[in-house]
Amino acid sequence: MKKILHLMLFVGLSLNAVAQEKVDEAAVKKIRKEGLENSKVMDIAFQLTDVVGPRLQGSPGLMKASKYAVNQLKEWGLENVQLEPWGEFGKGWELQKCYVAMTAPYYKPILAFPKVWTAGSNGLQNAEVLLVDESDTTALEQYKGKFKNKVVLLYSDAKLPSGFNPDVKRYTDEELEKMAKAEIVVRTGQPAGGPGGNPEMREMIANMRRATYISNKTKEMAKADGAVAFLSINARGKDGTLFVQGGGSYKATDPENMLDLVVSTEDYLSIARLAKAGIPVKIDLDVKSKFHTADLKGYNVIAEIKGTDPKLKDEVVMLGAHLDSWHTGTGATDNAAGSSVMMEAVRILKASGLKPKRTIRIALWSAEEQGLHGSRNYVKNHLTDTVKQWSNAAGEKISAYFNLDNGTGKIRGIYLQENEAARPIFTKWLEPFHDLGAKTVTISNTGGTDHLSFDRVGIPGFQFIQDPMEYSTRTHHTNMDTYDHLYPEDLKQAATIVASFVYHTAQREAKIPRKEKK
Repeated sequence: MKKILHLMLFVGLSLNAVAQEKVDEAAVKKIRKEGLENSKVMDIAFQLTDVVGPRLQGSPGLMKASKYAVNQLKEWGLENVQLEPWGEFGKGWELQKCYVAMTAPYYKPILAFPKVWTAGSNGLQNAEVLLVDESDTTALEQYKGKFKNKVVLLYSDAKLPSGFNPDVKRYTDEELEKMAKAEIVVRTGQPAGGPGGNPEMREMIANMRRATYISNKTKEMAKADGAVAFLSINARGKDGTLFVQGGGSYKATDPENMLDLVVSTEDYLSIARLAKAGIPVKIDLDVKSKFHTADLKGYNVIAEIKGTDPKLKDEVVMLGAHLDSWHTGTGATDNAAGSSVMMEAVRILKASGLKPKRTIRIALWSAEEQGLHGSRNYVKNHLTDTVKQWSNAAGEKISAYFNLDNGTGKIRGIYLQENEAARPIFTKWLEPFHDLGAKTVTISNTGGTDHLSFDRVGIPGFQFIQDPMEYSTRTHHTNMDTYDHLYPEDLKQAATIVASFVYHTAQREAKIPRKEKK
């Protein structure tokens, strides 16, 4: 009974708080008109993808994109626009040529991309495939001395993912309702059924570790013997989609790793079957990559719309997204989409003629893909008391940080990141956008991107809920992550909602409430 009474009291207080929270309807009308009828979001996305190309950390492409963003933000009238160094990252890397083909037992072009921070082939090579079909390191010893001038691959009998599941997906009303009703889960120990108590899970983890060890040991032996290249597979890929990330170290003093090529699942399995049957397979390779070491620093793009209220202008509302990408596609959904939306959001605010009370600061982060380096270092350099590992005086002036980094899908709501006090605020701010499909507020956390850098030091950091679309199935870290996989109407909607959230945060009498330090 007490639990029910507490719940009723909480619901009553929340509804009252929602009723009290203000929405500037005139401002929303201006923002909607500019964002939905005069959008430039796809123009920005075109510049960051087709024009710039891949934006790997430390590459010429990322620097070109950063300079474009700086110039564009200045043109829109933002202030304090800068390319700000955050510390040392390491070596950049650029793919300059990639030709791979099977030449025996017949000719066939091979779809392949090298992993980043790996060496090239040192010109055109025609090499025989050496199949390694072992599951323990002791058996690997028989291959010593046999890797020289070979293209090496591990045998796989992986099956293609089912083709019956649709790639593109939007959240259903039932799924969103479940999110909205989520509760904070407090874990006091290893839950029953977790890896510690689940034999199947333990076995799966053990098998994964064993496979990784065998792969790394084989690469080590192949490099020592003078192999030409190593072929890899990501069994999530199908229909010509390659999931490709890193394959070597970017630290300035670390040596180059050997050429490691991710091959399409269909090509890889065909080669493996031929070699397993004892049929000689030969591969043509001509891969050229370049390491960039002249400038080892990382940079973020920072710009501001200055606040106009004498009492509040020193407080800041931040919005951001990561500008860097991987190298196989042009980083359209990960994360030119997010960067374009955030740039468009500040353009909307400037074009609408709105005058925010607090300062609005946009940040386009770098090196997110390698571990949130850009945002983490920004927060560390500017907003953190390094002794207490909590926000410092400058950090206390940040009302909130809003992030977008889950693809091209429209915004359906927002993750509270366990900040329950923000629920009535965001619930009210979403009301003008219910007709655009955005109304879900969930207490749940979401991870893997730059809002975590703020949240970890007590600064309210939030990520918006987005429709999944084909993010995990087709575009995330793949060669299919290109402009044509963006959804223009979804990005217009997202930029409009972000602009409204940022503006209302800037106008609110008080800053966004903070969670207590755990």
